[in-house]
Amino acid sequence: MAQSDERSLFTVGVFQDATWAERGLDALKRHGFGPEALSVIARQSDDVAGVVERALGGSAASVEVSGLGAAIAQGSLVGALQGKDEALGRSGIAATVARAGFQAHDGYIFETLTARGGVLVGIESEPLAADALTVLHAYGGGNAAIGAWTGRV
Repeated sequence: MAQSDERSLFTVGVFQDATWAERGLDALKRHGFGPEALSVIARQSDDVAGVVERALGGSAASVEVSGLGAAIAQGSLVGALQGKDEALGRSGIAATVARAGFQAHDGYIFETLTARGGVLVGIESEPLAADALTVLHAYGGGNAAIGAWTGRV
């Protein structure tokens, strides 16, 4: 998904590892969020690749993400952060997170937790953003937030 003038609303949280992320993704699916609404960004590992394949379907995509190195990155959140200029690979999560409605300090936290082995999970669903946030909190998604910031004071 390339960045456009219309921003999608994402809800994001970081799970401590692949096991917790899988529990969270399974819970999101049970609550009606389809694989097309879900995104994952994490350091490359067989565990995370397996989670992505089971939760999102298909094989996990491998990309270089600044600050993480080789990473699994799949879903519409990845497209929003990448944009047409593919900035995620050059600049990382912290520098591109405004494209998904978060402030830079949120991105720094997401990037730091993911670099430490966490699994960032994003949900694209504006009408159900609060539901997604509730599920993330209930299943261990740390620093979960809804990305509604658009530069307004």
